[in-house]
Amino acid sequence: MEITLNNITEQQLEEIAQGIASGLFPGAFIALFGDLGAGKTAFTRYTAKALGIEDIQSPTFTIVREHDGSIPLFHFDCYRLEDEEELYAIGFDDYLARGGAIIMEWCERVPYALPAERLELHIEGSGAMPRTLRFVPIGEKYHTLLENIKC
Repeated sequence: MEITLNNITEQQLEEIAQGIASGLFPGAFIALFGDLGAGKTAFTRYTAKALGIEDIQSPTFTIVREHDGSIPLFHFDCYRLEDEEELYAIGFDDYLARGGAIIMEWCERVPYALPAERLELHIEGSGAMPRTLRFVPIGEKYHTLLENIKC
């Protein structure tokens, strides 16, 4: 079942991300969708902070950044990719197999690379304005993960 949250402030975004982080598991995959400035990197930063990870930056030019926390976090940004082939060329399969959590921005650029089971987060809005968040859990583990959202 999808969950849509309207008029979400930056503070609430952080609280939601912390809730999601508390239920992350090895192999978890969060697919982020949204325009420039929607808050994809902010969501990732707040999720990472809850995992004990600091210094989250957008990996736009490096495509992926690896972080050690309570579970490893692999932060992908597919904005500069043309297609899935480019993603696989940098070892995407290896990241999937390593058992860390993956948060991927700009998933609309590589839709055929997304795992069959995942949590999709579609963000509308940008900047300091309130946002709309639409969570789409695909797979039982991701329905359970949404139970951790407090807002």
